[in-house]
Amino acid sequence: MRTQTTKSAFWQGARDGAPFILVMIPFSMLFGVVATESGLNVFETLTFSVVVLAGAAQFTALQLLNEGAPTLIVVITSLAVNLRMAMYAAALTPYFTGASLWQRSVATYFCVDPTYAASVVKFDDNPNWSMSHKLAYFIGVAAPILPCWYGGTLAGALLGTAIPAEVPLDFALPITFLALIMPMFRSVAHVAAAFVAVVVSLLCSGLPFSMHILVAGFCGMITGAAIEQRLARRAEGAP
Repeated sequence: MRTQTTKSAFWQGARDGAPFILVMIPFSMLFGVVATESGLNVFETLTFSVVVLAGAAQFTALQLLNEGAPTLIVVITSLAVNLRMAMYAAALTPYFTGASLWQRSVATYFCVDPTYAASVVKFDDNPNWSMSHKLAYFIGVAAPILPCWYGGTLAGALLGTAIPAEVPLDFALPITFLALIMPMFRSVAHVAAAFVAVVVSLLCSGLPFSMHILVAGFCGMITGAAIEQRLARRAEGAP
């Protein structure tokens, strides 16, 4: 069996990341349109995407700013939406143990939904990969995605209202996250957490400043953690 090179790992990552382009382009274009309609200029809009690189948090921040929410609420809610990135980092940490500072820095910037979703599965399937192979694959997944995110944001900001209202760019947001999270429903705890979060979000949708996102996320995490602890105790034979 031929040993896989870092170059082949990179291109394997690029192939796995390529399908996300189909939703990343309309998703980023929608952000570009929304951001410029909210008062940001083209440079500010593009900088927002390059620096923050977190679509859901970017949309959340814009929505709250448009609603006149206090800055503290904008920051807290955006951080809560982006809390999943901290969870991604925690889940990926065992795979990057021993990585150098520059390797960890690169991985941190490229740690977005698609890179996490693809890498965590691939790393489990290839436990003998070296750090170079893992980093090459990780960057490979991001390689076709990030330019599309930047370019789509720029295109949306430049075109703005020139994009017909009939073009349903907003379809990309729910499809993106459905494609990412569905393969991760691997246990009862995962399903229960998602179900509770959805139900609570709908029940609390009337809360101001999109606070239902915070409440739903908190309830979902508590539910998932409680079920995982219960299952762990049962597996150990505890009552």
